[in-house]
Amino acid sequence: MNIQSVRGFKDWLPEDFIKYQYLINLARSILLTYNYKEIKIPILEKTELFVRSIGEFTDIVQKETYTFQDRNKEFVTLRPEATAGICRMIIEKGLFVNPKPLKFFTTGPMFRHERPQKGRLREFYQIDVELFGELNPYLEAETIYLAFEILKAPFNLKNYSEIYTLEINSLGCLKCRAEYKKELVKFLKENKDKLCHTCQERLEKNPLRVLDCKIKTCNDVIAKTPIITEYLCKECKIHFEKLKEIFNSIGIKYVENPRLVRGLDYYIRTIFEIKAKGLGAQDTVAAGGRYDYLLKELGGDYLPAIGFAIGVERWAISIFGDKKEKFLQELFPDIFLIVLEDELLIKGFQIAQFLRKYGLKCEINYEKKSLKAQLRNADKLLAKFVLILGEKEWKEKKALLKDMKKGVQEEIKFENLETLSYKIYNKIKNEL
Repeated sequence: MNIQSVRGFKDWLPEDFIKYQYLINLARSILLTYNYKEIKIPILEKTELFVRSIGEFTDIVQKETYTFQDRNKEFVTLRPEATAGICRMIIEKGLFVNPKPLKFFTTGPMFRHERPQKGRLREFYQIDVELFGELNPYLEAETIYLAFEILKAPFNLKNYSEIYTLEINSLGCLKCRAEYKKELVKFLKENKDKLCHTCQERLEKNPLRVLDCKIKTCNDVIAKTPIITEYLCKECKIHFEKLKEIFNSIGIKYVENPRLVRGLDYYIRTIFEIKAKGLGAQDTVAAGGRYDYLLKELGGDYLPAIGFAIGVERWAISIFGDKKEKFLQELFPDIFLIVLEDELLIKGFQIAQFLRKYGLKCEINYEKKSLKAQLRNADKLLAKFVLILGEKEWKEKKALLKDMKKGVQEEIKFENLETLSYKIYNKIKNEL
């Protein structure tokens, strides 16, 4: 029986890895200019962390986490998101004493047991960005602007608004959200028989999550529910209006979605999603929001925060689609060395090391094969150049360099192997 990969867990082929690494490196370079510090948190955390942070009655905790008992009979969970782990790190390491704001980012895999489909895997990669400190609409706007800066970075996209749509909402503070919940629950109970079974359960435990249901019968009910922004207190209204004013002044287009909620209990006030066209149902590429009480809920000091996560797989699909040509080029060797005599193999070995020190991707075959066979091998590898060195060439202190794309070759004279390598590098560096 052939053993296959676990459903929802993807093999990263070389062309996938290069593509994703390109995106992650772009994000990293931008985040560093915003003075975010890169960190790494564990993939495995105590289950209690996610129950207390994400919420006991969220879909993520109840249905989607990979939770099990370890050999010490302790319940542990593969992280479904990074925010809770970063908060735990801040508390455990005593980082409250550091100058504010605290600005961190991390990249890596997250795990959720969802139904796999395009843009949704059970092991998926995220770029997670978090800011902790005294917040105001300007910092919130800058954080959301930063998400756009990262998403449009590939190829320096000018028309990113044609690809991405920003949706925003305010969940209000604890006081005004409580008032809204009362009215929402009242309305939903009056229409309970029209809700799906899952939403009927949510109604009692986590009514805001009903607003995130994708089933049509529920959508018909959701379209008539009270709107949370109509229940905002004066302070929350002023805050939300200021945020929109900042967006308008810097030219960020947005859509107000008063029924936008997030799948995590800890959000408060500003939340947002950035969606991409052409991804189907799983069209959210980046999402996040503000959470003021999570650190305190986990046993730390009170410190407001805002953050977002970018789904790397969905980001890649939105930018590149199925086009891999640019990244396949990165997999081809720059030069393939053909050494025709056994006694010259050590010379080929040395040349290869020189070329690699110059930054060229170099391949060499140490098996004794004919020139024709080695050229065929170089062609299969899609090598851009081939260097041919035989007994005759070695005696005459010259080598043949062939441009595989143009089909032309030239002689390169040399005094020693280092000068030969340097000349080769200078000949081809402008062609790569």
